[in-house]
Order: sequence, then C-alpha cells, then structure tokens
Amino acid sequence: MRNYDHPNLFNFRDLGGYGTESGRTTRWRRLYRSDSLSRIDPADAASFTALGVRTVIDLRRPREIDRDGRIHAFEGLTYHHLNPLHAEWEDATDHDEPSDARWLANRYLELAEQGHPAISAAVEVIADAGNAPVVVHCVAGKDRTGVVSAVTLAALGVPDDVVAEDYALTSAATERTLAFLRGLNPEIEKMPRRWLLSPAEAMLLFLADLRARHGSIRAYLGLPDATYARLEAHLLEEAPA
Repeated sequence: MRNYDHPNLFNFRDLGGYGTESGRTTRWRRLYRSDSLSRIDPADAASFTALGVRTVIDLRRPREIDRDGRIHAFEGLTYHHLNPLHAEWEDATDHDEPSDARWLANRYLELAEQGHPAISAAVEVIADAGNAPVVVHCVAGKDRTGVVSAVTLAALGVPDDVVAEDYALTSAATERTLAFLRGLNPEIEKMPRRWLLSPAEAMLLFLADLRARHGSIRAYLGLPDATYARLEAHLLEEAPA
C-alpha cells in the first residue's frame, strides 16, 4: 500500500518499494510521508493505528501548529516537533528567476542549509528501528517533507531520478489540497502558482546542488557511520543472493 485513504489527507504515501544503486529495495511500512496529520481526529484511531505508526515527525513552524493543531495523542504514538528554520519564501531575492524548477530548487537548498540541524535530527529519528513506522509531515507534504524524504532516500542509495519521481507524485494531490485550503482561507488564491508546483526537475537540481556543496548527501547530513548502518539495516531489504 503506497497511500492511506483518508478524506482530509491528500499526499500520504509509503516510501517503500524503491530500488537502490546497490540492488536493495526500501522496505514497505517503515517510513511514510504526508501532508498535515492535524486533520486526523480521534474518530480515525482505528484506521490510522492500523498502519502501526509509532512515531510522527512534524516539520511545521510553531505558528502553523498553533493555527492548525497537531495530531491527536494516539496511544503508543511518539511525537517529535523538528522545525527546520528557514527564510520565508516571500523574502526570496530571485523572484525574477524564469525557471520554476530552478526557483524551487533554490528554496530547497536554503531550507537544507538553514534547517540542517532539524533535518539531520529527523534522519536520526528515522534511522532508529525502534521508532518505526515513522510518518514525516509538514502542511502540504511537499517542500519540507520533500526535502527530508529526499535526503533520506538518497542517503540509502536510491537514485536521484527515483527520488525525483516520488517528489513529483505530490502533483496529483495539489488540486485536492488547494480545494481543502480554500475552504479554510480564501486568501490562499493569492499564493504564487509556482509555490504549489512539484516538478521532478526541481528535486534533481536540488540534489545536484547539495552534492556540489558537500560532496555527498551523507556528508551534508553529517551523521555518524553507525547511524547510516542502522538506517540501512531496517529500511532496506536484504539484497538477493
């Protein structure tokens, strides 16, 4: 199962089933990505807990949590608020950039650099098998969630084009997400359209930028070798003999 069918979640999916350059495959039902889990209420307990989720990583800004709330405290669920501090997109200085993909990649690079402590901390949580299954989410499940998902998959050896294809799956959720958000705040219509896009090219550019600066995704994260060993041990299937 790649998706969780919930009327108020539009961008929830399993990050299992992706092949790596070493010939291994990411395990199913260990790591999920999502839009805001604040939309799940206690009445959803049976369907949500059936996923076996033990840990939620919430990447939203404090004001977004104040505005929308957080996931219900389901029994046995551990909650981490890991906000990657980063500049507001309104303050970007490259609004004249003609390429939407390049502009988005620039935002993701800023997020990765400015929010590095929280992003690395999120991967540390994901690497601990005792926390699995883990759900990572922000508001739309596109940008902050996209970056954490991307660096996790890339650190496991999933090829960039596959990581980018997963990121681009968010496009299918955009209109449903917008319709929901319009009901909460009609001002959402004033948001620049490029902010809502998720072209695969943006993720490819971002991953290339990060490697150009740091040499590798693992070097960017800066985690101990033992963390990557744990990450592989529980998120990757054994390679066939």
